[in-house]
Order: sequence, then C-alpha cells, then structure tokens
Amino acid sequence: MSDPSRIRALVDFARPFTLIAPALGFASAAATAIGAHPPEPWSWALVVPPIIGAIMAAVLNIASNGLNQIYDFDIDRINKPKRPLPSGRLSMREAWGITIVGFAVALVLAWNVAPGGRRECFWMVVAAAVITTLYSVPPSRTKRLGIWANVTIAVPRGVLLKVAGWSSVKTAMGFEPWFLGAIFGLFLLGATTTKDFADMDGDRQGGCRTLPIQFGVTRAAWMISPSFVLPFLMIPIGAWAGILTGNFWLLQALGAFMTAYGLYVCYLMLRRPDDLAIEENHVSWAHMYRMMFAAQIGFALAYLL
Repeated sequence: MSDPSRIRALVDFARPFTLIAPALGFASAAATAIGAHPPEPWSWALVVPPIIGAIMAAVLNIASNGLNQIYDFDIDRINKPKRPLPSGRLSMREAWGITIVGFAVALVLAWNVAPGGRRECFWMVVAAAVITTLYSVPPSRTKRLGIWANVTIAVPRGVLLKVAGWSSVKTAMGFEPWFLGAIFGLFLLGATTTKDFADMDGDRQGGCRTLPIQFGVTRAAWMISPSFVLPFLMIPIGAWAGILTGNFWLLQALGAFMTAYGLYVCYLMLRRPDDLAIEENHVSWAHMYRMMFAAQIGFALAYLL
C-alpha cells in the first residue's frame, strides 16, 4: 500500500465526520458549565481542561468506531464493502492497533481533565469505554439486542458526554448537568436508529435485531419519532423550573426551534417510511447530526450570552 493510500485508509477508518459531534458536545457542555449559575470568572486556565477534553472525546470516538468496525467485519462486507477493513485497505492487526492506542490516549487525556483535582471526567470516560465495549464485543454485544443497542449508544454519547464536559469546569455532583445529559441521551435513544434502516440486510445476516428488523420499517419510524421532539420540550420546562440556569429567553427560543426542527424531521421520516430502508443515507440521518450540532451550539450560546 502506498503512503497516500495508507493515510486515506487510516482516515476512513477513523470516520472523521463522526468526530465533530463528540468534540463539539464536550466543548458545549463545558461552555454551559462556565455560564451556569454561579458563572465562572474568565481566565485562560479555565479553557485548558475543556480543550483537552474535546480532543479526548474525538479520540475516544475513533477508538469506539474502530472497535465497532472490527466486530462488524462480516456485516460491513454486505452493508459497507468499501470501508477499510472489508475492502482490504487496512489489516485487522492495524485496526486493533489504532483502536487500542485510541482508548489508551483517551484515558490519559481524560486523567488530565481534572479541575480542582477532581477526576470526575476520567471516571465517566472509563464508564463510556466500558459501555462502548459492551455494544460491540461478544458475548454482550448489545448491538444485537434491539433497544439495548440504542441505550448503549445514548448513554455514553449523550448523557455521559455532556456530564463529562460539564465536569471539566464544575463538579458534576448536581442536577443540572445530568438534566442536560438526559436531553441529549433521550434524543439519541431514538435518533440513533436512523442509521439502522439502510443496514437491515447486513444486520439481519449478522444476527443484529435492530428496531427496523424487529418491528418493521414503518413501525420503527413511529417508535423513534418522539425522540426527535420530546427531549427538546425539556429545555423550556427546565428553564421555567430553574433547573437550567442559562439565559431564560434564549433557552425558550432554543426549545421552540429544536422542537419545530424535530417535527420537521418526523414529517420527513413518516411521510414515506419505506424510503428509510431504500436510501443508503436517508435525509433523516443527516438531519440527526444537524440537530445535534444546532442543539450543542444553542446551549453554549444560551449559557455564555
């Protein structure tokens, strides 16, 4: 393999587009902690742990992507044959090396996210790494187990990511960071299924009982629709109840915008649900990422302004 092709294979294995969401999610959570009551006084030292943490979140995602591709080898030969492993552009040994190094680097970085000597971020990253392993690796391999696959994606990439980001600034021993994490966890609990519709052939042969396989495309689409709307109704409720301490009116606007956006995505899914299984990357999958980015940026602005 020539050097340029090897680099391309390594980059494709890391799936760089998927690294933006965890890095942004961590940074956004840190921003909410900076602006949360009582707000933190500004200093350059304040932003160092969040920067390290954002890099850590991206590296951890590389490792979890790698682990998933290693154990999805047979499935990807059907669903995604052009990926580095099934196409032969990357060896299994190289894949394991990248994955193991990724987990090790992420843990080292997390250990250094310790404002005031607190190691809350590190232990949440440990928990996220364990849950990620349960998702991909037999005998647990929750990816095979319907809704449990969704849970083991939503908890580390939704709940724990937000709380870990918060802990890079303030202690996580409070209700507000977990309320924030619940919003994103509940969103991912359903939204993560958008990637499963087009993968049904490979998942079925690989023994993965995803929601579309268990319940059919139309019913699964209806089942996941509340996750595009209900979590974002928690934003104005949390602001009214005094749980979310960012700018009250910006939080109301964010909740209204995200709820409307979620309803639009539901419309796209439910008007022709069979298209979910036909199109390789249905538009709802792209909107899931856009919704995630919009919510992360919206929360940061609502707490910093």
